[in-house]
Amino acid sequence: MKIAIIGATRGIGLALARLALADGHEVTVLARNPGRMTISNPNLHIVAGDALDPSSVLEVTAGQAVVCDCLGTTNVTQKLTMFSQCAQNLAKALKPEQLLIAVTGIGAGDSKGHGGVLYDYLFMPLVLRRMYDDKDRQEQIITRDIANWIIVRPGFLGNGPRTRHYRALTDLQGVHGGRISREDVADFILSQVTQPQFVGRTPLLIY
Repeated sequence: MKIAIIGATRGIGLALARLALADGHEVTVLARNPGRMTISNPNLHIVAGDALDPSSVLEVTAGQAVVCDCLGTTNVTQKLTMFSQCAQNLAKALKPEQLLIAVTGIGAGDSKGHGGVLYDYLFMPLVLRRMYDDKDRQEQIITRDIANWIIVRPGFLGNGPRTRHYRALTDLQGVHGGRISREDVADFILSQVTQPQFVGRTPLLIY
């Protein structure tokens, strides 16, 4: 299957690229700096470009069955627009038959208030507010303007192994935080690439 990944040079995107290539998929990634791509494979294609550039997003998504938006940032101190701008570019580029799988996080959309007391009342408003304001805008654009989508909201991320033992929750009653490894988030995304079961839904991933 042809899969495009935006944000594949590190984190969840890199883990997803590795897993998808290991399973024999054809993977095309968008990278501002192709030299930062630490893996190579005959089925890996790298498009040099920026997720904020509409022409780059159009190029990387062309002919793909599934597009995975795994963008991330360490910038939490300034106003952010990268997540919503990428979503706008994807909304213009994607055809109705293409599936978008986008990663946001616990605290986005209606998962707000399910991160636990410390996260919800201290860390989120004081540290992550700008990031999650833009993730909210990202989710709104996706749900409004893209035909086929899955929004994946990981819990608190760690660098643990791929266990394949996690929960994908759409009913958040009684949920107050939870952890998940980047490898297991990638495992879930790949499962939805091959057998999508959460189209039009926003599963929260935790152990």
